[in-house]
Amino acid sequence: MSSQTPRPGGEPSLHELADTGRLPDHQVMDRPTLDWIAHHRPTGPGVRARLPQRPVLLVPNGLWFTRTQTATSIHGVRHGARVAVLVQLLAAIHGLAPGRGLALAAAAACHDCRRRCDRDDPGHGRRAADWLTERTASLEATFRTAATTEAITAVALHDVPHNTFAHDQERAYRQHQVAVDLLKAADALDRYRLPLARWWPDLNRLRLQLPAWAPVLAHDLVVGSERAHLDGATDTQALEHALQAVMPE
Repeated sequence: MSSQTPRPGGEPSLHELADTGRLPDHQVMDRPTLDWIAHHRPTGPGVRARLPQRPVLLVPNGLWFTRTQTATSIHGVRHGARVAVLVQLLAAIHGLAPGRGLALAAAAACHDCRRRCDRDDPGHGRRAADWLTERTASLEATFRTAATTEAITAVALHDVPHNTFAHDQERAYRQHQVAVDLLKAADALDRYRLPLARWWPDLNRLRLQLPAWAPVLAHDLVVGSERAHLDGATDTQALEHALQAVMPE
C-alpha cells in the first residue's frame, strides 16, 4: 500500500482513496496524486514520427457536460481535449484523411460529456452520441467541423468492450471500425490520469498498433496539463502549455 499523502487541509489524495477503495463519485486531480503519476513515467522514446500536421486543440465547453462536477473531474474538459489531440495523432499515422480525423477529434472531445459520475457509468457513450446528434450545429460553430456518422458511432461504442457488442453494435462497428478503434485507443492512452497504475493503458487490449512514443507523449500531456491547471491556468491555457511542451512548433 502506498504511503498516505494528504491534500492540503488533511484530505486524502485520489491515489490514497483509490488504494483503499474509497474513491468518490466525482474525482478531481490533486498535487500528491499528480506527483505520484509524474514519478511513474513510462519508458520509451519521445515523439520521433514526422506527422502531417500539428493537432488542433479542441477544448469542449464545460456547459456541455451533464453536471458541473463532471466537467471539472478526471473525465471532464481536459480529458476530452487530450483525447481529441491523441486521436488526431493516431488518425494521421493510420492514414485517415485530415478532415475525417478532425471530425473524429471534435466528437472525441465530447465523448464523456454525458457521464453522470467518475465511477462506472454504462451507457454514457450512447448518451453522448445522442447528444452529439442533436447538437451538431453547436459543435460545428465551436470547432468549425461537424461530427460525422462515423465519429458519432465511435463515441457511442467507445465505452463498450468489443466482446460485449450487441448485434446492432457489431454491425455499426464493422461499418466504422477504424474510427471506433482510434477513439478507443486515444481514450485508453489518457488513462495515465487515473490514480492507480493497474488502471493505466494496457496496449495488448487495443486493436490498433501504436507507435512506441505514444505512451510517453500521452503521460506527458496528462502531467503537463494537470500541473498547469493546478498552478492556476485555465483549461485551454493548461492544454496549450502541455501540447507545446511535448510537440514544440
